[in-house]
Amino acid sequence: MTDIEIAQGVEMKPISEIGRDLGVDVDQLEFYGKYKAKLPLELIDDEKAKKSKLILVSAISPTPAGEGKTTVSIGLTQALNRRDKKTTVVLREPSLGPVFGIKGGATGGGWSQVLPMEDINLHFTGDFSAIEKANNLLAALIDNNIQSKIKSLGIDPRTVEWRRVMDMNDRSLRKIVVGLGGTTSGIPRETGFDITAASEVMAILCLATSFSDLKQRLGNIFVGFTFSGEPVYAKDLDAEGAMAALLKDAIKPNLVQTIEGTPALIHGGPFANIAQGTNSILATKLGLSLSDYVVTEAGFGFDLGAEKFIDIKCQYGDLSPDSIVLVATVRALKYHGGKNVKALTDEDTSALKAGLPNLEKHIENMYHFCKNPVVAVNKFPTDTDEEIELILKMCEKMGVKATAVDIWAKGGEGGLELADFVVDACAEEHDKVKPLYDWSWPIEKKIKTVASKIYGAIAVDYSAQAKKDLQKIEKLGLNELPICIAKTQKSLSDNPKLLGRPKDFVVTVRSIEISSGAGFVVPITGSIMRMPGLPANPAAERINITDDGSISGLF
Repeated sequence: MTDIEIAQGVEMKPISEIGRDLGVDVDQLEFYGKYKAKLPLELIDDEKAKKSKLILVSAISPTPAGEGKTTVSIGLTQALNRRDKKTTVVLREPSLGPVFGIKGGATGGGWSQVLPMEDINLHFTGDFSAIEKANNLLAALIDNNIQSKIKSLGIDPRTVEWRRVMDMNDRSLRKIVVGLGGTTSGIPRETGFDITAASEVMAILCLATSFSDLKQRLGNIFVGFTFSGEPVYAKDLDAEGAMAALLKDAIKPNLVQTIEGTPALIHGGPFANIAQGTNSILATKLGLSLSDYVVTEAGFGFDLGAEKFIDIKCQYGDLSPDSIVLVATVRALKYHGGKNVKALTDEDTSALKAGLPNLEKHIENMYHFCKNPVVAVNKFPTDTDEEIELILKMCEKMGVKATAVDIWAKGGEGGLELADFVVDACAEEHDKVKPLYDWSWPIEKKIKTVASKIYGAIAVDYSAQAKKDLQKIEKLGLNELPICIAKTQKSLSDNPKLLGRPKDFVVTVRSIEISSGAGFVVPITGSIMRMPGLPANPAAERINITDDGSISGLF
């Protein structure tokens, strides 16, 4: 059975019943049909949240074979509930770009999915649409002010960095010219579109700790400079009030359920290769307030999502994971060992051994933050016992608890040993996770620290543009913000072709963007882009709907 066939065959519980399991009164639920609801922020209890256990799920460097990080997060949650641990999974919302592009869906797989999978993968509760509208409202206000002869701030159009967004992969919109058509149509200038998940508004929503904090962060968005060289922020355009009004419902986390009827909170969706790659602080704290254990994930590999989870999200949200799980697969490690993607189902211990250094490096990175990491080997039907044993023995040599999980085929039952390992890890005495760097350090030192310790780079090189950006950041007094490095997810380096564990490489920073509202700066490395393109055979071509409204093709 395909993922969507499994999902459509499950009889879901009414969302009021899921809320009742969390101790939420039905009157506190804001219903979006029978199986979805939003939860009010007043349910967050900071004192209760500090007593609950937070489990972070990350992974090795992603490959075309897929690693199943979301699937493992959901399966682990189901397993913990089977062990009578009151647990909620807290995840990001899927972006339509990857859904219609390569992934075809991002709600887990097999018997470890969140439901209703079609709704979650498509428009869900409209959060992405609200974020898109708030972002584009600011863009419209900027161009209107440039055009205005009455309320003009004197914005220099050449310095405007704010771009429009849409939740779709569309490479043709990366660079455009607006304002054509004469004097009534605006001032012509170059700009472009990013994907909604890359919007600073998305990052802000996921880092905001309250509605007032959201509004303040929106006002702090850097727009550009005036002709006289003065900085312009969204608050100078009186934009933050209207932008926040558009986000009044989007800021509330969404409650759904897993296939086994356990609670799931899904909220926000920043990409980890160009933003912080984790769900909202509010959703995480809400889960911790309503449960004893929370399982959450960070996008892509440990070098991206997990590092940003700890160095950015945890610091702004006063959070600290009690256990970190790293997901690996036999197939992905063989790919890192040089095996052709079409032959990954063939047994090949030589390729697997060649790919193990990628796992080894990610485990080393976990030890920078965590004393008790756990490795989950996500099983596929084509994996052999010898291949799985190779991975488990390597983990044993490194002093890491590791187990194979079969949560795609068996749901929570296939992750019971992993659940036991995680419970034991959470019970151990350990200090609060410390960030890799001090925010007060110079920007270059922060970048070098992450690039050398996490990626394994021997040096960092800066383009002429990046050096100018450093001067601009200093002029604006933003030196003490954390860094959110934009880097390819396919490699530990900034070169997507360097698989496994590359060494002796140099990371090149070609520019540094400012996300002062979100509260970080974004060093752009390699050829990373904020607007993806569709693949040669997009998943959208397989997605369809019948006359009775049944959707197919999602997976």
